[in-house]
Amino acid sequence: MKISILLPYKENFSPIYAGAVSLFVKDTVKISKYRKNVTVYGNTNIKNIYKLSYKNIFLKKNIIESGSKIYVYQFLKYEKESPSDIIEIHNRPNYFHLIFNETKNKKIILYFHNDPLTMTGSRSVADRKKLLNHATKIIFNSHWSRKRFLEGIEGIHINSEKMVVIYQSTNAVKVNLNNKEKWITFVGKLNQAKGYDLFGQAVLKILKRYKNWKAIVIGDEPRAILSYKHKRLNNLGFINHDKVLKIFEKTSIAVACSRWDEPLGRTSLEASSRGCATIISNKGGLPETVTHGVILKELSVDSVYRAIKNLIENKKERIQMQKLSIKYFFHTNKVSSKDIDDYRDKLLNISTHPNKINLNLAKSLRILHVTNFNERHDGRLFLIQEED
Repeated sequence: MKISILLPYKENFSPIYAGAVSLFVKDTVKISKYRKNVTVYGNTNIKNIYKLSYKNIFLKKNIIESGSKIYVYQFLKYEKESPSDIIEIHNRPNYFHLIFNETKNKKIILYFHNDPLTMTGSRSVADRKKLLNHATKIIFNSHWSRKRFLEGIEGIHINSEKMVVIYQSTNAVKVNLNNKEKWITFVGKLNQAKGYDLFGQAVLKILKRYKNWKAIVIGDEPRAILSYKHKRLNNLGFINHDKVLKIFEKTSIAVACSRWDEPLGRTSLEASSRGCATIISNKGGLPETVTHGVILKELSVDSVYRAIKNLIENKKERIQMQKLSIKYFFHTNKVSSKDIDDYRDKLLNISTHPNKINLNLAKSLRILHVTNFNERHDGRLFLIQEED
């Protein structure tokens, strides 16, 4: 039995510079009952790879043909040498079309981590109908992403059982709220799409007013044009993911004020899991990442400032939000990995229940026959019970 997972081209499967897709694949495969059957395929230029079964696809540069196509065709060569029972493609609908045309009898799963309407291979209604017709399963990381996928699609496709939401996730840990520091943390690309300009301007006003609070910024931006300086604003740049989680464990307030429609939002999800009082914008799938948090009705420097100010001044409200965030957090690796394994069980025809009938229970069973209104008998329903 073999399960192949194909990552997006140039997605680093490494703890040094891992993207959201790699983190999700690593976390769920690591605890999957199919771990020994899974091989992850990718194109990573870093030597330090996650310790799972991994095959690196090295590519020779070709000016004429796209790197993505060469990458997929090389993957297909490996597939011909050692065919898999299931192929799982992450975040590249265009890969799906190429692979399906070559391996039509395969069980192929497509995962969406981004907005389907912005991706090559799923922008048009025609492309998305092809995916619905040909894919064995289509997995979305939020109900918002699933809704976007269905825009312009009508009829039987809307309720297709092929479409499933499996959230991105993180590990659940015990967090001691007594160890929380007076930190306000922002994690993400330092650009306007992520709302870093709103956070930066708001937090400078906060630091000026509240002398015992500190701001932490984690992230980078190659085309950086936003820069905010303060002696209590510590910009750590891009750091190891495990260190990010440790900082969240000590953070009191986390802010994810994206302007763009985030398909889910890993930052707010992880902040919530570590007991942060989390402030988010009402964009895309962000509201699906928290059970208890502050959802900004409108997005501006002033609204971000007021939300942070309120949580600083209302300690009781802040601590209550932190407690509830931990208590009701459900986006765990355990849940997501089980959901993935459940559909694998069905595709591989592996029963998860004992093939055994309880005869004592069977004797007490009744048969309920529901008819289509049964007009001849004034719509009455009948309970039929067999006598012993």
